[in-house]
Amino acid sequence: MANAMSTQGTDPVRKGVKWTALVTFLVSVAALGAAPALYPKPTARQLRERLLKELQPVALENCTMERFGSPNDGGYLMCGNLLGRIQSAYSYGIGPSDDWGCEVSLRFGVSVHEYDCFDPSRPACPKGRLVFHDECIGGIATTQDARLFDTLTHQISKNGDAHKTLVVKIDVEGAELDSLLATPDAVLDRIDQLAMEIHGADGRFLNLVRKLKRTFHLVHLHFNNQACSVRYKPLPAWAYQVLLVNKRIGLLAAGAPTPALPNRLDAPDYVMGHECQSPIQ
Repeated sequence: MANAMSTQGTDPVRKGVKWTALVTFLVSVAALGAAPALYPKPTARQLRERLLKELQPVALENCTMERFGSPNDGGYLMCGNLLGRIQSAYSYGIGPSDDWGCEVSLRFGVSVHEYDCFDPSRPACPKGRLVFHDECIGGIATTQDARLFDTLTHQISKNGDAHKTLVVKIDVEGAELDSLLATPDAVLDRIDQLAMEIHGADGRFLNLVRKLKRTFHLVHLHFNNQACSVRYKPLPAWAYQVLLVNKRIGLLAAGAPTPALPNRLDAPDYVMGHECQSPIQ
């Protein structure tokens, strides 16, 4: 046995196989070490290009677009015919008025939970069911400068809406990032439509849009003309409204082209300002 084992250990074919395996291993290690050089970190411009690609809307065969809320800033396009199932509504970022919340409450007979910890005034809506909360949305439950913040998940649960079908509007000057990144997909799936303004154009917002598109179809895009700037090219502005429709209810229109923008129902957020809806080269 000893002689046989010794002979096997000196078999040139076996030694060649071992050397080949070792060389392959060393090459693999070297390649891993060189990976950062082969795949450099994307530039800010490249991230914005990827974001713009993710923001391209898709066409739904069963969506009738309508405008809800104000005629300018505070107005959002949604699929009006797909809102009949909603059982509760949430409006984040209020200010002195909430035309969106009032219209949704009156038209669909649901309670609209309004959240704003910066402006404690309660918007008026005769015959509407508005429930104002002096609280903001955030990534965690906390208190900052005597202002209360809590997560979307907790706020929905505290109102007894955890198992209800929802519609949500969000315009919270950037707080949408942490709050929605912290929201589980299972909670997002309770939302039939999410109309929101996104305030940012870096890699974090790219991640946010990609996350939301796991649950929703992105069916509309409108850039806020108060945020126009060539600094964010190819995006024409750093703030933009999107409509996200849950994949449970939105039916993709097979073979349909990308929807033409702006939509005929779109309007400038700032009435006196110029529009900036086209990507910048």
